[in-house]
Amino acid sequence: MSLAGKVALVTGAGTGIGKGAAVELARRGAKVAVNYRSGDSDEGALDTAARIGEAGGEALLVPADVSDKREIDRMASKVAERFGGIDILVNNAAVQLNYTLFQHDGDTFDREMNVNLKGYWQCIQAVVPYMKSRCFGRIVCMGSVHGKRPTDFDPVYSMSKGGVKMLVRESAIELGRWGITVNAIEPGAVTARWPLVPEDEELANNPALIAKFPLGRTGRPYDIGHLVCYIASEEAAFLNGASIRIDGGSMLL
Repeated sequence: MSLAGKVALVTGAGTGIGKGAAVELARRGAKVAVNYRSGDSDEGALDTAARIGEAGGEALLVPADVSDKREIDRMASKVAERFGGIDILVNNAAVQLNYTLFQHDGDTFDREMNVNLKGYWQCIQAVVPYMKSRCFGRIVCMGSVHGKRPTDFDPVYSMSKGGVKMLVRESAIELGRWGITVNAIEPGAVTARWPLVPEDEELANNPALIAKFPLGRTGRPYDIGHLVCYIASEEAAFLNGASIRIDGGSMLL
C-alpha cells in the first residue's frame, strides 16, 4: 500500500491514535502535516515529526484549534501551499471530558461537539476544494465503538461519535462524484503511551484484560494507523461511507 506522492493532514497528531496514523502514513511514503493544538501538544507534535523523519518521511507542523473555522482554513491553506495540495485528511482530534449527563453544561457540551463533530465537518469543508482539483481524496474520520454503544462515562462524547457516523455517510454520498471517499474508523480502547509497553508485559500486569479483550491486549496507535493507511490507499477505492470497528473483538463480549 504505497502512498508515495500523497499529502496527508492528520489532526490531533501529537498523541495517541493521531501520532500512530501520522507515522504509519509517512512510512508508506506520504508527506504528513502534523496538526496539534498549540500549548497543549507541542512536545508530542515535535516527537511525531521526529519519528516521521526517522522513517524517512517529511513532516510539516501545523498548529490549529480545530474548533475554530478560521484556524482550520489557515491550516489547510498552509499545508496546500507547502506540499502542493491535500490528498488525505484524517479527522482525529477529539475532546473527552468524562462528565456525566448532569455534570455537563452548555459550555462543556459545546466544547466537545465543536471539536469532535463540528470540527470534523469544517475540516472536510476546508480540504475538499484541494481534493476536487485532483479528482481524488481520502477522508478518514475517527469515530469510536461508543458511537455504537453508550459509554456510561460521557454521554456527550458518545453523541458526538454517533454524529460522526452520519457525517461520514452524508459526505460519502455528496463527495463520491469527485473521486473522494469518506469512511470512519471506530476504535475500542487504545493504549496511548509512547513508547509502548510490550504486549506480554501488558497482559502479565493486567490478567483481567483477557476477560474484556479476546486478543489479550488493548489496541495500539499503530493498529489504527495500519487501517488508516489501507483506507487511504488505491486498494480501498471502492470503500465509501463505511464505519469499520477495530477493537480486538471487545464489542463481542
